[in-house]
Order: sequence, then structure tokens, then C-alpha cells
Amino acid sequence: MGMRLFNTGQLLSYRRPQAGHYNSFKRRLPMEFKSKLRSAALGIVVLFGAIVSLTGCATTGMDRATKITDSMHTVEGDYKQAAIQIDATRMALENLVNPAQTDMKKAYEVYDDNVKKMEKSGSQLDKHTDNMNANGVKYFAEWESSYTNPEIREISEQRRIEMRKGYAKIAEASVGVKGALKSYMTDIREIQKYISNDLTTQGIETIKPIAQTAVADGEKLKETVKPVLHAIDQVKAEMIQGGRNTPPVSDSDKR
Repeated sequence: MGMRLFNTGQLLSYRRPQAGHYNSFKRRLPMEFKSKLRSAALGIVVLFGAIVSLTGCATTGMDRATKITDSMHTVEGDYKQAAIQIDATRMALENLVNPAQTDMKKAYEVYDDNVKKMEKSGSQLDKHTDNMNANGVKYFAEWESSYTNPEIREISEQRRIEMRKGYAKIAEASVGVKGALKSYMTDIREIQKYISNDLTTQGIETIKPIAQTAVADGEKLKETVKPVLHAIDQVKAEMIQGGRNTPPVSDSDKR
């Protein structure tokens, strides 16, 4: 039994309702036409919802990948900035304990300023590293695996395992960094504290062996960072997708 169409001539006979007479106009519309309007409106809403849903599903994985590569780039920039600050702190410390130093007060102020900058750099590195780790956990936990095709499901799982192994290398390479950073920060802080209490020629001479140890610890710290940077570069190269070859500019790059 076919659906009976409404009379188009009947529709054309309606005049545009004047202001104040809209309700009267609605009452005069055929019930069949009102029903068609409601069905069309409902269809548009359903279609729009489906498009939004499909779009969200298609971009979720890419969004997570972008988020984790961004956080890795930020951590990479933090490591590089920390290495620069270690050098600046070393130079300030060596200048302070130099026997030829004639202005110990000024030299101490420069060293004190660099210790504070190093503390800020270390805190920023810790914060961004935690953020990177959290993004990594989320990325692999939410990896899409609900495929109907068994071959695609198998390929996806293999790829997830490979990527996870590569990402794990960052954590493995980072094991020695935290301890080395803590040791170095302890050294330079305690030297700062000691000299602030005994800013004299004798005080400087007494602390000199410990200052040399701090300088050596700083160099060791820079060496422990290199494997981490290498691991980050490898994982980023694997995860960059969609033509995203240019990483975002981090705070350290701006400096």
C-alpha cells in the first residue's frame, strides 16, 4: 500500500504568515505535512549525530598519538635545557672557587642564581616526565582492538606490542637519570648553603674538593641523559603520523 502524498497545490496556496499570526498558520497546516516535517527534522538530527560519532572515533587514536609525541618533545627539550643549565652552573661554581677570584660576593650571587635555575629546570623535567608517562599509559591502554576482521586484529595487536616495547626503552634509559639528578642537586645546594655561611677565602678553599665532585657529577648526569634522548627520538619517529613531521615548539626551544 503506497504512501499518499500531500497535495503540492494545497501547500502553494498557503500565504506567508504575517507577524502575530504564526500560531494560526500552524493550526492550518495539514497533519500529514506536520508529520513529514517532524520526521525530516528527526532524520537530520540522527544523521548529524552519526557523523559526529564517526568523526570522533576516527580521530581519537590520532589525537592520543599527537598528545604523546607532544609530551615526548617537551621532555626532550627539558633534558636539553637541563644540560645547558648544568654547564652554566659548573662555570659559575668554578669561577667562585677560583683562587684568583677577587669579588667572592658577586661570584657567589651568580652561582646562587644558577642553582635556583637548575632547581627550576629539574622540577620542570620531573613534572613533564610524569605527564609523558601518564600519556603513554593511556595511549596503549586505549589502543583500538575491536576489529571484526581477525587479520586486522592480529596486525593491530602486533603493532601495539612493538610500539609498547619501544616506549618502554624510554623508561629503561631513564632509570639512572633520576638518581644522578638528585645527587647533583644535593651537591650544588649544600655547596650553596655552606658558602652562604662562610664566604671567606678559607671557606672557599675548604669546599673546593666537594665543588670538584659536584662538577664531575654534573658531567655524569649529562651522560646518563643521552640514552634517554636517543630512545625518545626513536619512539617519536615511530609515532609521528599524518604528515606531522614538525614537532611543536617547547618552552626550552623558545629560550
